[in-house]
Amino acid sequence: MPLPSLIEIEPLVAAPLARVTVPGSKSITNRALVLAALGKGRTTLRGALWSEDTQAMTECLERLGFDVRVEADPKEAGNRTISVVGLGGMIPAVRGTAGPVELFVGNAGTAARFLSAMVCLGTGTFRLSGVPRMHERPQAELFRALRELGYRVEAPNDRLPVVIHGGGRRPGRCTVSVNDSSQFASALILGAAIGGWEVAVAGGDEEELPYVEMTRQMVRAFPGNGGEFVVEPDASSGSYFFGADAVLGRGTRGEGRIGVEAWPDSGWQADAAFPRYLPLPGEVSRATDLADSIMTAIVLAPFAERPVRFTRLGRLRVQECERVFALRTELVRCGARVEEEGDTLVVYPSVLHGADVETYRDHRMAMCFAVVGLKVAGIRLKDPGCVRKTFPNFFAKLAEPPPRGLGVRIRVPGRAEVLSGNGLLAD
Repeated sequence: MPLPSLIEIEPLVAAPLARVTVPGSKSITNRALVLAALGKGRTTLRGALWSEDTQAMTECLERLGFDVRVEADPKEAGNRTISVVGLGGMIPAVRGTAGPVELFVGNAGTAARFLSAMVCLGTGTFRLSGVPRMHERPQAELFRALRELGYRVEAPNDRLPVVIHGGGRRPGRCTVSVNDSSQFASALILGAAIGGWEVAVAGGDEEELPYVEMTRQMVRAFPGNGGEFVVEPDASSGSYFFGADAVLGRGTRGEGRIGVEAWPDSGWQADAAFPRYLPLPGEVSRATDLADSIMTAIVLAPFAERPVRFTRLGRLRVQECERVFALRTELVRCGARVEEEGDTLVVYPSVLHGADVETYRDHRMAMCFAVVGLKVAGIRLKDPGCVRKTFPNFFAKLAEPPPRGLGVRIRVPGRAEVLSGNGLLAD
């Protein structure tokens, strides 16, 4: 039974004593799937996230002819153990296929960008498409870099859908800008060793691009000849539980009643720094401080003791939705005072009230405002099932009794019964 189209979060009186697990990192899982497919032999990924985005990547690898096996993870319901047999850079599909191999990526930016570069290493023709929002998201810089390497990329408006003609290994050099997305550089770096590509990154200091650095470190650490690779928990997803601790009055620089098991310490995820930003400082930057978890920080700001300035938010505008607009609009709907200046939001201490919150089919909008609902009565979330993109059991995790969950009561507005079990899973 899928989640209802509208749910209401009942506030908690105080923070429970809880230590929750969160599913694996989406960013690491989808990078690991590509590296496993481009490697040699069977690689087993443990703790891999199983969500809409990673399922899209897995299904595309199967469409490309790879041997992929998926098994349950006994430690976390939102994870899977996934094994992939790599063929040393060969893509097995397409020979004898009439027309291009169709790859549907949904709204998964990582799948769209990583697969665009990966299929260039094949010998056939591939067509990548997604949901309408994915067709609006930027791809031009990646396509330009692939053409610079000598590959044929047919996309009249330089967005999806795209037809790519694989050309196999083509040693060469390309330059890619990360102004619109660091995923462009990551896509090329993942395939660089097989393709013989030298990738120069422009448009930013690489030391300030944590996802590009994550990709480089994963390429160095990954078992290229088969073996095992452990995916660490997703720090962006963990931010909602540290945020819950903060909004309920217990958060003091990560020390509180609500914590997250196995908090990542590899340095690969920028959002692992999130607990250090509690309580919120006067200014936080999307470019240098936090990645996606800056959205969590923004919805916490009305509860702060002083205004908080969030800067360099331009990247948020071209993700799952126009997130700067969405955050400002929904916070104002809940009674917050928010000022938008260019790519900066200033959020003032505010007294919030209940509202029907639009989630814009954006998983992070739904999870962020669920945190608000832990403190503010009457927060009702539209389309909560959008969390399937990265955290399908998020609401089940909120509702699970402590210490493995927060014991939150979630119901359909106007109905007495409280949702539980499978009724809280976003399938």
